Amino acid sequence: MGTPSEKNTGARVVEGRAKPRGRFPHVRLAGGFAFVSGTSSRRPDNTIAGAEVDAMGTARLDIRAQTTAVLENIGEILADVGASLADVVQVTAYLVNMNDFAGYNEVYGSFFDERGPARTTVAVHQLPHPHLLIEIQAVALLPS
Repeated sequence: MGTPSEKNTGARVVEGRAKPRGRFPHVRLAGGFAFVSGTSSRRPDNTIAGAEVDAMGTARLDIRAQTTAVLENIGEILADVGASLADVVQVTAYLVNMNDFAGYNEVYGSFFDERGPARTTVAVHQLPHPHLLIEIQAVALLPS
């Protein structure tokens, strides 16, 4: 197995992305595939795209903005290993509230269509931060 900094080998944390909240990589390469760990809309500075808090402490959370940021984050992680969203073959999405499904699905449809990856969407009780509405993990076939 290669070191985390080597392109197209092993597992690694991608420079310039939000640091994982645990001892796991952003992406693991194996068998010609890139396995992207669950990814949120968290930015490198630990702020969350699609989450605004006003002066009174009231949070405004936007599933469309978060879904866009999650898919863009996955695209950036894949770019680091020479792949793109076009190479994604499987996606699992975790929503805190299925009432957000329509907004999530609308944005998802602007990135992928029926020729895109197989997809599963499930509801979860919570994610690692109360402002996160969605997390997505993905598997991509690495280009030859």
